[in-house]
Amino acid sequence: MSTDYDAPRHPASSDLAEDSLEELTARRATAQSALVDVDENDSGFELPGAELPDEELTVPVVPMRGDEFRCSSCFLVHHRSQLAREKNGAPICRECD
Repeated sequence: MSTDYDAPRHPASSDLAEDSLEELTARRATAQSALVDVDENDSGFELPGAELPDEELTVPVVPMRGDEFRCSSCFLVHHRSQLAREKNGAPICRECD
């Protein structure tokens, strides 16, 4: 038996079509609550073990050396031994080639 998927679908219970606008509005108002549950003790979302102290994190920045290059595909700094080729004058590493 073939099914016409373009035909309008009717809900299984046809009692919704017989309800009045006031009944539908009242049913919708009871289903949705305007109140939001707020936990007074909730201090926010915290991941376990991810406590960050109030210290400034510093990372030393080392300038690129003469025997290193920055891959134009992944933008990572590699040693010259990782150079696979140059495409339009831009170096590409072995991992991106």
